Amino acid sequence: MRITCLAIDDEPLALKKVASYIERIPFLELVAECRSAFEAMEVMRSNKVQLLFVDINMPALSGMDFVKSLNVKPYIVFTTAYSEYAVEGFQVEAVDYLLKPITFVNLLKAANKVKAWVDLNAASQPGSDDAKPDHLFVKSSYKLLRIELSAIKYLESQHEYVKIFLTNGKPVLTKMSLKAIEELLHSDQFMRVHRSYIVSMDKVVEIERSSIVFDSKVHVPVSKQYREKFQGVFTKGNATIL
Repeated sequence: MRITCLAIDDEPLALKKVASYIERIPFLELVAECRSAFEAMEVMRSNKVQLLFVDINMPALSGMDFVKSLNVKPYIVFTTAYSEYAVEGFQVEAVDYLLKPITFVNLLKAANKVKAWVDLNAASQPGSDDAKPDHLFVKSSYKLLRIELSAIKYLESQHEYVKIFLTNGKPVLTKMSLKAIEELLHSDQFMRVHRSYIVSMDKVVEIERSSIVFDSKVHVPVSKQYREKFQGVFTKGNATIL
């Protein structure tokens, strides 16, 4: 599978160099060379673009502001002559940051990082529980972490992030939606009990009123919407626990 991409730079020589590098990489497909963010917008309206190689310092609309304006972001590799933009680049979830003058080797390394993410996401697409893996890979603090499903106690939605609480070790914070992670979990092992919580059912050992008690300080609420389904797992006949 080839990854479709754009090269975006207002400097003609820099743009041609990046485009020529892209064309040398077998798993990349260059859709267009764009001299501005506005040209890129036009191309993206009619083409599926998975990856942007975008210069930060462009007139009218910078590459950074262009990326921030996108509702659905492709994979991003920033290019620039100024190293002070690196931190800001990673804050918008860029895969990599290439400092000019860009070499083919450095661009290839960035492309390989993107390919690793594309392959990982393809392998993690929702399917039957039998086809789902027994682990997750999530991005956290610029690292790609493997988390065994058996180690998860519960997951909590925190705005644009999900916090994954584990049986051992510190919680892991990743920029994903709870729904996206839910689609990767085994439905016979994990259950959503609240719009903001999913719990591992085999980690539930105490239920108090309308909450799951994981320890003295952690009470995960079970909302009315999910209460009947949750109760059905633990009760027989007319027994009521919530």
